[in-house]
Amino acid sequence: METTPDPPPPLPPPPPPPISPENDAALSPNLNNSSEDQSSSLPKETTPETALLESPEDSSSSHQHAPPDPNPAAPGPPRKRRRRKKFFTELNGAASIAARNRRNDVPKDSDVEALIAISVGFPVDSLTEEEIEANVVSAVGGSEQSNYIIVRNHILALWRSNVGAWLTRDRALQSIRSEHRGLVDTAYRFLLEHGYINFGIAPPIKEAKLKPSDDFERGTVIVIGAGLAGLVAARQLVFLGFKVAILEGRMRPGGRVKTKKMKGDDGVEAAADFGGSVLTGINGNPLGVLARQLGLPLHKVRDLCPLYMPDGRAVDSDIDSRVEVSFNKLLERVCKLRQDMIEEVKSVDVPLGTALEAFRRVYKDDPYEMGGDHCFIPGGNEIFVRALAEDLPIFYGRTVECVKYGSDGVIVYASGQEFRGDMVLCTVPLGVLKKGSIEFVPELPQRKKDAIHRLGFGLLNKVAILFPYNFWGGNIDTFGHLTEDLSMRGEFFLFYSYSSVSGGALLVALVAGDAAIRFEMMSPVESVRRVLDILKDIYNPKGIVVPEPVQAVCTRWGKDHFAYGSYSYVAVGSSGDDYDILAESVGNGRVFFAGEATSKQYPATMHGAFLSGMREAANILRVANRRSLLPVDRTRNTTESDDLNKLFINPDLKFGSFSALFNPKLNDLDSIALLRVKIGGAVMDSGNLYLYAMVSKKQVMELSQVDGDENRMRTLSHNFGVSLVGRKGLSSAAESIIGSIKSSRSNLIQAENGLIHQMEMDNS
Repeated sequence: METTPDPPPPLPPPPPPPISPENDAALSPNLNNSSEDQSSSLPKETTPETALLESPEDSSSSHQHAPPDPNPAAPGPPRKRRRRKKFFTELNGAASIAARNRRNDVPKDSDVEALIAISVGFPVDSLTEEEIEANVVSAVGGSEQSNYIIVRNHILALWRSNVGAWLTRDRALQSIRSEHRGLVDTAYRFLLEHGYINFGIAPPIKEAKLKPSDDFERGTVIVIGAGLAGLVAARQLVFLGFKVAILEGRMRPGGRVKTKKMKGDDGVEAAADFGGSVLTGINGNPLGVLARQLGLPLHKVRDLCPLYMPDGRAVDSDIDSRVEVSFNKLLERVCKLRQDMIEEVKSVDVPLGTALEAFRRVYKDDPYEMGGDHCFIPGGNEIFVRALAEDLPIFYGRTVECVKYGSDGVIVYASGQEFRGDMVLCTVPLGVLKKGSIEFVPELPQRKKDAIHRLGFGLLNKVAILFPYNFWGGNIDTFGHLTEDLSMRGEFFLFYSYSSVSGGALLVALVAGDAAIRFEMMSPVESVRRVLDILKDIYNPKGIVVPEPVQAVCTRWGKDHFAYGSYSYVAVGSSGDDYDILAESVGNGRVFFAGEATSKQYPATMHGAFLSGMREAANILRVANRRSLLPVDRTRNTTESDDLNKLFINPDLKFGSFSALFNPKLNDLDSIALLRVKIGGAVMDSGNLYLYAMVSKKQVMELSQVDGDENRMRTLSHNFGVSLVGRKGLSSAAESIIGSIKSSRSNLIQAENGLIHQMEMDNS
């Protein structure tokens, strides 16, 4: 690789004051039974240049008191993956030269910007795979790459300094030397299309994202699932110029993120998160941006976590600390032992519980860990879901049974209806894929089916109890409890106090592992009684009375037909590579996959689901752009769509998002009419998505009397048994009606023109 002297880097002037870690919140469900050291996102294994970027604020770490491990011998809640991304570093002498030059010449502002980029997931002096695939530089390595990285970091930091506003390309250009305009265009486009900037739910950003970024029509994408991955992907796809329809089996968005308002007769109430609950790591996580945009106050989960014996006695804090130190030492030895075993005998695998988190690098930062404090969100995490789902075209109550895909597109069958598109994005939980609830035609590749089988899907349930008042005290947010039966270590091993953020005296008890499976076989009454017995053993000896609950709710995620579990994890026989395999598209770019189980970096987290949605939106765009370069005759389809749109400018009947064209040759109520439904409302103003159906004129009249589009859709599906299809899916009978209407209106126009001409002749 040829090396040339580096020109001066495109050093920007000082940007607006960079965000502090405390201002950037991250969101993740509490799916881990053991606490982890929360350190800054800067890796401790540093190159000479990364050492330059360290600062006292970012290199410190805060240690959290570790709650008990409920079941170390069995696969419990997942451990964060410790595998590094595949970064492409500079391989020639210019790399070290550039590093030394930057160490001496680059002002501190650029180092701060580099830290922000690191917290988001970018390497210090290299490109990510995504950037390589996007051809952001003409060649990997050298001065162009070094300059690009500085520009990219600056643009990223510039937007992070004010996430409530839309960052324009011109604004980014203002602080970069004019000779690097090309790099600014490249970096800005990459960050925008991959969702690193200008994302979220601040009003200016939502308004801009509701309209495509250009006038180029890129096709229709059917999104299966309205969880975080599906919602994020859909918003980004609309912005990128796609028509989108989301199919959701539940009657609500959010998937495994669910907040329920609990209340009693005396006015006591609280918001309880039944799924993802704790924001783990408030630095660099994109969901933290949403919290900032909404102005949500964050409550830091305090480090104090008392631990209680099975009989309710408190574990001595000194003993607890010594056990924790011993555990960490044991952990280090087990990690080394397991690695030696793998190197010695290639086929040997060790269960995660037995290896005691073999993938953790003891006493060092995790490059895939979101640094910062753990926090609660007042009002529950469904706040994010509601904001992301607003104005999106979501079809609720549509359980997907089959996905057919081929060279000409995809057909998705859901609850008796047929949805056609160019591509489909499947975001259902791994448990649904394991269950085989969705049939793929043709079948998924064996490679992907094997990965689905190998990966584990764990279970975590909760008992949420609302009390008339807080009897446990306001100085703690968590406390742990041990059990004598080793097989039931996961039963109510950890308690969360939400009294400071939920609006009421709310306690949530967690149950994981084998205990979570048995939990779903017990009656809710028995489960609540066991929790109350534990609380009485702890507090009654202190002279504190445990009052009767106002309300209690038990989750059953294992029996939920839209989840069949809670989180993915690396089971015995699987590896982190299986996450990547699950994320691979199939059908030559027709079927895509997103969700936490496709995120090797952040599995089993809400931010992992969020990032996977952004990732696949960019992948879909890349495939669509590649496909658009192929010579395809689109004239016929475009002409047909334009003609039909012209007919619906003046429909025979219009109500809500529905409009209808009647057969001009027949006037009875049993005659066939063409019904069109506009999907998405405001979100689809530029490039609307329309679906069609053949119904009788009588049914059209009945639909017009139903209140609300959602009720009309339900009537159409359940009462009339009618399926909606795209323009290409219309039958020959529909084409016949369209032809009759066109002919009739054409004759009418000719007649009107003739009458006008005759009147002009008479007047002359």
